[in-house]
Amino acid sequence: MNTPRQLPLQGLRVVEFTHMVMGPTCGMVLADLGAEVIKVEPIEGDRTRHLLGAGAGFFPMFNRNKKSIQLNLQHPEGAEMARRLCDSADVVAENFKPGTMNKYGLDYASLSAKNPRLIYASLKGFLPGPYEHRTALDEVVQMMGGLAYMTGRPGDPLRAGTSVNDIMGGMFGAIGILGALIQRGITGRGQEIQSALFENNVFLVGQHMLQYAITGVAAEPMPNRISAWAVYDVFTVKDGEQIFLAAVSDAQWKTFCDLMGYDDLLADPRYHDNNARVELRAVLLPELRKRLQVHSAAELSRRFEQAGLPYAPIAKPEELLDDPHLLATGGLVNVRLTDGPRAGETAKTALMPFTMGGERLGTQGHPPRRGQDTDALLHGLGLSSQEVQRLRESRAVA
Repeated sequence: MNTPRQLPLQGLRVVEFTHMVMGPTCGMVLADLGAEVIKVEPIEGDRTRHLLGAGAGFFPMFNRNKKSIQLNLQHPEGAEMARRLCDSADVVAENFKPGTMNKYGLDYASLSAKNPRLIYASLKGFLPGPYEHRTALDEVVQMMGGLAYMTGRPGDPLRAGTSVNDIMGGMFGAIGILGALIQRGITGRGQEIQSALFENNVFLVGQHMLQYAITGVAAEPMPNRISAWAVYDVFTVKDGEQIFLAAVSDAQWKTFCDLMGYDDLLADPRYHDNNARVELRAVLLPELRKRLQVHSAAELSRRFEQAGLPYAPIAKPEELLDDPHLLATGGLVNVRLTDGPRAGETAKTALMPFTMGGERLGTQGHPPRRGQDTDALLHGLGLSSQEVQRLRESRAVA
C-alpha cells in the first residue's frame, strides 16, 4: 500500500448503501481521500463481486479502501443496526430506487432527525421530476441524453466505451458532499445532496447543445462532425497499424509539413490557414492518408514526439497495465482480489488522476472481503460478542 503521510478526510465516517458503479465510485473518492467508508452489503454480498464480462472489474475497481459489514435490512434488527451505524456517521450515501431507504427508516428525514449534522447523498438515475421513477442505467441515459447519438456514426447510436455517467455521477456526488462538509463547518448542520445519471449525461453533451443554440446548426455525430482542425484524425499507416495525428494551429501545420517533407502542401495557397484547411478536409485528408501510409506507427510516434506535435497510438485497456508512464509515475497500484477464480491474488488498478502535495493518493486498504468488518463495527456500536452471535443466528447480520 502506498499511503501519503496525511489525507484530508481522515476522521470522517461514511456509511454507504450502494451497488454497481455510481454509488461505489462516490464512496471510493471519499475513501481515497482518507475517509472511513463502511460498505453495507446484504447477507449474500454485493452482487457485483461475481459479475462476468464487462462487469468483472466493478467491485475491485470501485471498492478499495473500504470496510464491509453485512446487514439484512429486511430483518428489523438488521435495519436497526444500520440506523445505529448511520447515527455515528458524518455522511450516508445510497443509490437505490426512490423510496427504498424510507422502508427501513434510512432516508434523510428519518436519519437527520437524530443526526442533524448528517450529510446524505442520494445517487439516482434522475433528479426529482417526471423521470425520477424510471429505471436508469448508464446506457439508458446515454441513449436518451444525446451521448450515444454523438458517439456513434449517423444512424448507429453507440454507447461510450466505459461507464462514463456512473463514474462521473459518483464523482459529482462526492463533489456535492465536499461542498456540504464545508458548509457544515460554517452552519453546523448537514443537508441532502443529489446526483443523477441523466443530468450528468446532459452536462457532458452541454457543449453540443450550446453549439446548436449559438450556430443554429445541429451537432453532427463525432465521426461525421465538422472538425475545428484540419489535421485531427486517425490514420491507417504501414502494416495496417493506426495512429491519431493532429496539427491544431498554423504553427503546428508548418511544423508538420516541415517534419514530413511536405513542402508542396505548405506552399499551396489553398491551405493558407486552419479554417481554409478545414474547408478542404475532403481533399486534404485523402492526400495525407496516401502519403502517411508508407510510415510505421512507431516512426511517426518518434517524429511527432521530437517535434512536439500531438499524437497517440491506439491503445487497448489491457496495454495500459504496462504503460511506462503509469508505471514510472505510480499511477497503478496492486490490490488484492476478493472473489472469483483469482481471489487472493493481486491485480493492478488505476489511482485517482491527481496529486496532492506532489503525491498520488495511493491506497490504504484492499477491496474488502465480504463482511470482513461486521463484528468489529458492531462491537463499536456497543454490542457484545454474544449479541453479535445472536444477530447472526437470526440472519439479521452475516
